[in-house]
Amino acid sequence: MDFSKLDGLIPAVIQDEGTNEVLMVGFMNDEALARTRETGFATFFSRTRGKLWTKGETSGNRLQVSRILVDCDDDTVLLKVKRLGEGNVCHTGERTCFYRELA
Repeated sequence: MDFSKLDGLIPAVIQDEGTNEVLMVGFMNDEALARTRETGFATFFSRTRGKLWTKGETSGNRLQVSRILVDCDDDTVLLKVKRLGEGNVCHTGERTCFYRELA
């Protein structure tokens, strides 16, 4: 993976494995990607807090990774996931972070 373009980070698009709905976009550094691969649960790097976090560690709405796909430039990943817990992914309580339409 090419972590050089965004100061050591790559975008991670999160997609429901069953519905193909895009749930969220996060960022990963090499450690977050390694932890995701080791544990099977989506782990990200928080740009505001400067540390790793695993989706659902406080809410219980975890994302179990079934596949990791890499784009043609090796600088973005697509995670196919199974939603666990209540299934809401957005921190607002919505199912997906993409619930608003641009007016």
